Amino acid sequence: MKNKPKVIAIVGATASGKTKYSIELARSINGEIISADSRLIYKGFDIACAKPSIEEREGIPHYMIDIVEPEFDYSAGLYAEEAEKFIYDIASRGKIPIIVGGTGLYFRLLLENYDPPKVAPDYKLREELRQLSGEELYSILSSYDPEGAGTIDPNDRKKLIRAIEIVKLSGRKLSEVRGVRKENKFDVEWIGCNYPRDVLYERINKRVDKMLEEGIIEETKHLLEIHGRVPNLIYTIGYQEIISYLDGLKSLEEAVETLKQNTRRYAKRQLTWFRKNPEIKWNCYPEVLKK
Repeated sequence: MKNKPKVIAIVGATASGKTKYSIELARSINGEIISADSRLIYKGFDIACAKPSIEEREGIPHYMIDIVEPEFDYSAGLYAEEAEKFIYDIASRGKIPIIVGGTGLYFRLLLENYDPPKVAPDYKLREELRQLSGEELYSILSSYDPEGAGTIDPNDRKKLIRAIEIVKLSGRKLSEVRGVRKENKFDVEWIGCNYPRDVLYERINKRVDKMLEEGIIEETKHLLEIHGRVPNLIYTIGYQEIISYLDGLKSLEEAVETLKQNTRRYAKRQLTWFRKNPEIKWNCYPEVLKK
């Protein structure tokens, strides 16, 4: 491990305190932070995605945040390529790269020795699948790969379409398509942030209430005006529920309750994913910094 960059990975469900914990840790050990969140890469996805503000970052450099417009389909494979460059750059300056986020696939491709699927896009198939609802897409994927379907948000049409494309064209399950490299490129220490379920769910509920206070409705309107109904916007938790309110399909109270429910379900899926990694050291109450 002597020649490999030391990397600290901080994982966990949404609202588990990863952001604050990572900033405190970075300050303590002379680290810099690389985000591993599939929504923080998009410019303007601020309130709904709990993107840390410049003030909240407290002077700690953050990477892989605000790098593309919502119209751009940013793949996990591309994320791994770009994030790896930042790891080597940070390490070359004598600092410790800290990877922080809740997107399991990002961590898997970047730090867990998995290669992205070698399946070329089929644009005709994608266009056909875009005509289907999220429920229909999830049903199709489940018929091909039930286990793989269980790792994807049923409302995330982009990921569902790509997953169907992979399993249909390769004839193999998602878990079988991603090959394992011979050796890990990094010396990784895994830290998992979490709370008991009732505490975590209460934190999620409070976070959603805070989003309303901070202006998630206005943010959603603004993004719709600038970008229109691009998939990365209308299928992101937070925006999709507020859009249902703006469209008159739900009352604000109903939309907010749906947002809380969808976020709790997403947190459950995140934890299910990360708990499969035996190297993660879970700290139920992440107040004490790891030295």
